[in-house]
Amino acid sequence: MWPFYPTGTLPRDFLADYSQHFGVMEIDSTFCQIPTAKMVDVWSVATPKRFGFAPKVPQAVTREKRLQNCAAEPDALLSTMPRLRPERGPRVFPFDASFRVDSLPMLAEPLTGLPSDLRYAVDVRRRDRFCHMLCRLLEEHHTVLVLAGLNYLRELERVSTDFDSVRLLGRRSGTPGDFSRVRLDQKPELTLWPGRIREYLRRGLMVFVLANNRFQGHSTATACALLAETTGVASKP
Repeated sequence: MWPFYPTGTLPRDFLADYSQHFGVMEIDSTFCQIPTAKMVDVWSVATPKRFGFAPKVPQAVTREKRLQNCAAEPDALLSTMPRLRPERGPRVFPFDASFRVDSLPMLAEPLTGLPSDLRYAVDVRRRDRFCHMLCRLLEEHHTVLVLAGLNYLRELERVSTDFDSVRLLGRRSGTPGDFSRVRLDQKPELTLWPGRIREYLRRGLMVFVLANNRFQGHSTATACALLAETTGVASKP
């Protein structure tokens, strides 16, 4: 498998090169620390106007404070991230498997009053237990439920607003730490998504699809393969 970045590309140029082939990038670092305005401006300058970002809401909100007394963190993130073309990517609330049905009333609080010009997505890993209740809540706040490509999660066809978000995830124990090439054959699962994505697009939805390295061992190769299957256009030679 070819490496994604051309030989000799400096790390500071990775983002600019990546943005020439894809339309969105997840920002995992915001899960741990809110970026400075200067850092966000560097990302913005390095990417074209058609490119978007999907930053994660800090873990202090979803993991540590468990949605209680946490208004400061989303406010700080949202005050910085609109500099990154807010219409081009969702702000993601990531929850772990301990998020339960009795947490739903608490989720309504941070979703209430969010700026209407941004997109929001909620990533929940226990939705087989309360998916319909959650979907109703998300519809009220024009927020989507992330469709996560994990075998123990039941996918939903219900769309709660004018866009959708897909994350292709893999198990940490199943993929080595060297992400320089494809290591797992996930072609059967990948073939399930192009048709669904084309249907969402036909219905006028904007679709954000993200893949992490654990899915196959090389996320950019996964993205290229899915893009080629969905559009018929290869994004990388």
